[in-house]
Amino acid sequence: MRVGEEDLAPGTAAPGSYGPQGRSEWLDIDWRTHQRWVVVEGQPVNTIELGEGEGQPIVFVHGLSGSWQNWLEQLPVFAHDHRVLALDLPGFGHSPMPAAEISISGYARLLDGLLAERGIDAAAVMGNSMGGFIGAELAISFPQRVERLVLVSAAGLSTYNEPRVTRAVPALRRLNRILAGTAAWVASRSDAVTRRPRLRDATFKIAAHHPGRLPAALVAEQLRGAGKPGFFDALQAVLTYDVRERLPEIACPTLIVWGKQDLLISVRDADVFEQLIPDARKVIFDDTGHVAMLERPQAFNALLERFLAE
Repeated sequence: MRVGEEDLAPGTAAPGSYGPQGRSEWLDIDWRTHQRWVVVEGQPVNTIELGEGEGQPIVFVHGLSGSWQNWLEQLPVFAHDHRVLALDLPGFGHSPMPAAEISISGYARLLDGLLAERGIDAAAVMGNSMGGFIGAELAISFPQRVERLVLVSAAGLSTYNEPRVTRAVPALRRLNRILAGTAAWVASRSDAVTRRPRLRDATFKIAAHHPGRLPAALVAEQLRGAGKPGFFDALQAVLTYDVRERLPEIACPTLIVWGKQDLLISVRDADVFEQLIPDARKVIFDDTGHVAMLERPQAFNALLERFLAE
């Protein structure tokens, strides 16, 4: 299914509307009251939790170089009817690096332990990019934890074995060393950097198709996740772990969401996920990049509401 200009549901903005419309709920929340540290097998994890609705709990997992703020346009909206939880994966946001080597399977085990610590038996799990990869691994290795799965521009199909990736890895190593200092500088000055649309374009173009049209405050929160110590170890974990042959083991209903203009992960991967996961369907947003949940929040949230209600 490709989402064009038609409305997704009565009372929602058309997918042609780019970025948040009106004042976003997250701007009026004191997030400190919803922040807590959860220790999972000795690993402190920065988490955000809110909502006490009767709907199934929802867990949001960010991607590479991301943080829990990647889901700002979803957390308060779904907290009206659901218990929602987001986290900073170890090595990202405010969560310290793990003692063990970063791995996709390790992140999935951490999620399983986190849900157990918070008394959540099963949840709808939503992941963007690397977070989608982790969500898929959780659904495979701990199927009792995942009632529904949402993969937003999910990683997991490209590996070191592919020639184009092999050629790119040395350059990625050099780029990571160069960008580490720059990313930390941008993160520390994200509010000032994002006040100007051209600077938003320059700093967030790799993720969003039209970053200059997104609110400065929203982009600033995304950039705060840059320059964290887990980046390259997590990138290696993504590229060295092949989940393709195990995707048919995912037994829960799965929604695949992609931006047609995604610069980081080809929209062609959406077709592969849909083919390999038995109970899956995909939705492609036109004129959208890697972070559909931020670029098309009204349409994206309406889509999720329908999926969760089925």
